[in-house]
Amino acid sequence: MKFTLNVDHVATLRNARGEQQPDPVTFALMAEQFGVDGIVVHLREDRRHVNERDVRLLREMITTKLDLEMAAVDEIIEIACDIQPELVTLVPEKRQELTTEGGINVIDNLEQIRNAIIRLHEKNILVSLFVEPDIEQIDASHGIDADMIEIHTGTYANSKTEVEMFLELDRIKLAVEHAKKLGLGVNAGHGLNYANIKDFLEVEGIDEVSIGQAVIARSIFVGLEKAILEMRSLIK
Repeated sequence: MKFTLNVDHVATLRNARGEQQPDPVTFALMAEQFGVDGIVVHLREDRRHVNERDVRLLREMITTKLDLEMAAVDEIIEIACDIQPELVTLVPEKRQELTTEGGINVIDNLEQIRNAIIRLHEKNILVSLFVEPDIEQIDASHGIDADMIEIHTGTYANSKTEVEMFLELDRIKLAVEHAKKLGLGVNAGHGLNYANIKDFLEVEGIDEVSIGQAVIARSIFVGLEKAILEMRSLIK
């Protein structure tokens, strides 16, 4: 299982006072040196995290993989087609949310998402859809030629009881198994941290996990290198 690092919240800290530091690009380059398998950023329409400058510099400078999270809207699709990351992950986006609150509804937005996938595929960009561990949403993703899915793990991560946690874990296992039978790649992310990743590793067939806030928060106390090495040791 690969480990990619989302550096959005480094940019959030920079933006809080309109400063130039901390620089998410520098942070990403350091993270690569410490062994992450890729860098993830969410270029939102409101630019609350990274901005276009960040994404363009990341594209030029990182040596692993760039996963660009984005909504299926024309402005951001055009930027993605120009920058050409290795992977685009299409996610839902609401202005009022603090962070992405759930998976994209592929079924209800079929044509919009299909058209986005077509445009991105024309530039040889792989496309993942950020979805709930729901069989119908996974079937819809496969039906419009997504290359992979990223399973939303927020419900698992935010479970209040062990019963809730393991029920969601079983749901995720079934979803992964189904996606793999369809030939889809399977990533996962949202809310995973140093505690809940341990039980999550029981799920077989996940190619990659995307983790951000937990590692960045941990790095404040122990430094980036140790924070990454601790997470890598848990995952690998």
